[in-house]
Amino acid sequence: MKIRALVADDDNAMRYTLRGILDDLGMEVDEAPHGVAALERIRQESYHLLISDLRMPHMDGLELLRHLTGSLPKVILITAHGSERHAVEAMKAGAYDYFHKPFEVDELVAVIQRAVSAVRLELENERLAGELNLSRSLLFESKAMSRLAMLIQRVAPRDVTVLIHGESGTGKERIAEALVRASGRAHKPFVRFNCAALTPELAESELFGHAKGAFTGAHRSRAGLFREADGGTLLLDEIGEMDPSTQAKLLRVLQEGELRPVGEDRSVPVNVRILCATHRDLSQLVTQGRFREDLYYRLKVVQLEVPPLRERPEDIPLLARHFLQRASQRLGVTRHEPSSALLARLQAYSWPGNVRQLENALESLIVLSPPEELDLDLLPTGNLPTPEAHPAPKSLKLLTEAFERAQIEQALRTAGGNRTQAARNLSISRASLHEKLRKYGLVSREDLEHDEGPEGEGSSS
Repeated sequence: MKIRALVADDDNAMRYTLRGILDDLGMEVDEAPHGVAALERIRQESYHLLISDLRMPHMDGLELLRHLTGSLPKVILITAHGSERHAVEAMKAGAYDYFHKPFEVDELVAVIQRAVSAVRLELENERLAGELNLSRSLLFESKAMSRLAMLIQRVAPRDVTVLIHGESGTGKERIAEALVRASGRAHKPFVRFNCAALTPELAESELFGHAKGAFTGAHRSRAGLFREADGGTLLLDEIGEMDPSTQAKLLRVLQEGELRPVGEDRSVPVNVRILCATHRDLSQLVTQGRFREDLYYRLKVVQLEVPPLRERPEDIPLLARHFLQRASQRLGVTRHEPSSALLARLQAYSWPGNVRQLENALESLIVLSPPEELDLDLLPTGNLPTPEAHPAPKSLKLLTEAFERAQIEQALRTAGGNRTQAARNLSISRASLHEKLRKYGLVSREDLEHDEGPEGEGSSS
């Protein structure tokens, strides 16, 4: 992963010099002419490293440092000789290191490399912790899910609202569980509410509570789920189905940190972290006038995308073994290990219902198959390659090649046709990708000979 650095200095020549050094070290570099501009950039984008002058107009380096929270970016301050007292003060305030100007390039490079090593170690620890946390809720091996696990670990301790978006069956509620587990509210109440399950009137009462006699049938008062979750976390599942009147009351709670139960004339303070989950595109619902724009932006402080199963087929073997074992134990039948032919079939299917559909399909396969062998003809076939498309028998070799070709085509589309990037995404060398492109007739030899020049030659990851 490329390290992203920000240089903050009011001296154009100094910024130019530092940018050149960081460029030579292989980093992506942005610049800011003073502390206020630097802080604005850090709030908008993510940086691993900040090199800032101590003395700048508008906001100096020490004040900028005090505005930053969390372990990143690592801050290296530039000080003038005779400013040792300020350097010590900066280290106490959380700076990673400092150097004096004028400086020796080798000295500066050594300081930067120490900071980069610390950054990489923190990111690796974050990745491992995230994978361990998410693996308690979901099974995965794919890079896409590992990336999601790291993002969960990063956002979970920060007490902000999170919108979890993904297709039905991808495990959004499991993502919410992982967020809670890694948060400071892990040992406080975790309450779930399905926004599509009740009428608007009942949903309002369920969420915000009501007084005794507030409406017909209210024979006793009810605290409501917000107060039940006080101090902890409330998951609003299927938030896109919430009625507009309930949306307005939810917005008030988020803005003011208090609610008014139905039939009460006083407000009650609440301290609840909100997680939301939906398979709908909320921005589209806003355009259609079906979801409040102000609430949408309140909920979308952080948005996590859960990738569908078709975009992470490398997770299918692990999931298949787990589901087959669990279904066999539950049904009291012979345990079946997934064969190569079974895995090829599973990975060639697009699974519109995602992990939930895969689990149901494998359980159905066990129930309907003879005891001695799984009948692969019982698997879904709606979007497998058709006999017309592949006249030859569907051998394992053909199925595997069809899957590989589809993955290469998808990687090229994702990379906008850039073969070097596509090779990186597939974790193969550029030369290996070119061989496969020739094999599947996806590009001509002339195109390959002129492909992208020397820039990505020999690249692999």
